[in-house]
Amino acid sequence: MSMEVMSMEETGTEKTSIELKPGTRLASAVCDAEVVVVKGPSALPSDKAALTCGGVPMNLSGAAGERVAPEQPDGEGTLLGKRYTDEETGLVVLCTRGGTGSLSLAGRPLRQMATKPLPASD
Repeated sequence: MSMEVMSMEETGTEKTSIELKPGTRLASAVCDAEVVVVKGPSALPSDKAALTCGGVPMNLSGAAGERVAPEQPDGEGTLLGKRYTDEETGLVVLCTRGGTGSLSLAGRPLRQMATKPLPASD
């Protein structure tokens, strides 16, 4: 199941929505952060839910847009190569480019997933 979120892109006076399905690439409007959706959400949050970075909705990667000031300037940032998850919806994203903004969905911060140890190769 996929979920649609509001994006920063506008067509006329309407905002477009982005479907969060595996493979969707998103870019932050406040910093250099970019993510790719690994696992789409299984539960749908409210209609006003948005995947945000620094408190600002993310755009499709490659979409033209100006940088804006973060609405949530404090945070841990987004680390390259780390996976982030929203336990309530099951959403998992992989950071492909690090940045200073922190990720959240529907106002809930995404949690960085712990790395899984590799099996020993004796």
